[in-house]
Amino acid sequence: MTPAPKPEQQSPWAEAEGRLSRVLRELGQTSWLVTVLAVVVALVVGAVLILAANRDVQASLSYFFAQPTGFLETSFQVLREAYSSLFRGAVFDWQAPSAARSIRPLTETMVYSVPLILAGLGIAIGFRSGMLNIGGQGQIILGATSAGFLGYALSMPVGLHVLLALAGGILGGAIWGGIAGVLKARTGANEVIVTIMLNNIAIYLLAWLLQQEWYKQTGSNQPLSSSVDESAQLFSLLGSGFRLHAGFLIAILATLGVWWLLERSTLGFEFRAIGENPEAARTAGINVPKATALVLVIAGGLAGLGGAAHVLGTEYRLAGGVAGTLGFDAITVALLGRSKPLGTFLAGLLLGGLRAGGVLMQAQTGTPIDIVLVLQAVIVLMIAAPPLVRAIFFLPHADGRPRIRTRRSRRTAKGAAPTGSTTERELQTSGAPSAGSRSTGPSGTQASGTGPNDTQPPSTTTQEPGK
Repeated sequence: MTPAPKPEQQSPWAEAEGRLSRVLRELGQTSWLVTVLAVVVALVVGAVLILAANRDVQASLSYFFAQPTGFLETSFQVLREAYSSLFRGAVFDWQAPSAARSIRPLTETMVYSVPLILAGLGIAIGFRSGMLNIGGQGQIILGATSAGFLGYALSMPVGLHVLLALAGGILGGAIWGGIAGVLKARTGANEVIVTIMLNNIAIYLLAWLLQQEWYKQTGSNQPLSSSVDESAQLFSLLGSGFRLHAGFLIAILATLGVWWLLERSTLGFEFRAIGENPEAARTAGINVPKATALVLVIAGGLAGLGGAAHVLGTEYRLAGGVAGTLGFDAITVALLGRSKPLGTFLAGLLLGGLRAGGVLMQAQTGTPIDIVLVLQAVIVLMIAAPPLVRAIFFLPHADGRPRIRTRRSRRTAKGAAPTGSTTERELQTSGAPSAGSRSTGPSGTQASGTGPNDTQPPSTTTQEPGK
């Protein structure tokens, strides 16, 4: 009798990718309530850190037991000033001398959000497809490098020049993301490791290019490029008094385009199918390697477009730190937006507001701007652990089970005995073989662990429930 074939064992990389796909799918299914509560937890943690870093609060804490109200009043005053400054720097400044200055913080939030939204949309496409694209930083750098060079190295008419520079940024990011996509599709290389390595390559590539005279075209030893020509700059939306540029319109159009791609197109259906179950997608006739490569190509193109908009609309020149931490912040945007286009757009505005408001908060209250980074980190932590948020706020489980059981249900669960173990003990006491030691033969008779001539023990009165 030939033994049954053993099931094929997956490699550690395949098992890790399967777990990663499940995690990304679960993060995408997180409710909006959990997302909002994650932001609330981040604000509470930020409040604790603001109080801990404030000298007035530290001084009032020294006589807390003698005058507790002084500590509470000082803490409330410090938090009110800090968070009101954050709001005034991000949304609306009611203390501004003019109406134009009062709405300028909102426009600054939009400016900061443009690269975050575009790169976050690229990361979100990867998440929906079951791939963790960590290469947003490198793709932004390549997009900025290509768009910036085309912006100051060529002389062209206004409309054509900016379109060519934007197309160069998209192409640069798409090529950089396509490298990881092709390697994953052809060789099965893990996209996390490949994109992380490509980030480092992009950083050192830009540093090398800024040392080449043919590239930076400045005649200086400083690692800075020439300024982008005015014909390649994104036009302003509200005049010279504001920095808001046409990149925000591009971000809106990109959000609509990604929504149509994922929800209404055949290609988007293939992306979501390989994110849910690659084997089932392959069985259904989807070319999984081709779709995998296209996911990272499109994601890289969106991130490259974000880098191009950042250079052509805000920075106007290339430097070693032109991308800052935009690529890693875009991962936060995609997680906070639950990998949905609209959610990613709103999350980009939120993080853009934190960046814009953090500057005024530091200037007026002395609160370190690093508090903003802590807020982002706590948001990511809470989004990545929805059960933790549900436990903090005593929310029901994801499957609807209540978090806190009633007293009657606890008493019932404590008094109920497991049926299977009780029946097993009764069978052993009566001398009958247990259910695990009896098997049914081919003829339908029951055979015990002894020989065929053994007599069956007398039947017990124990009867399983429901029979």
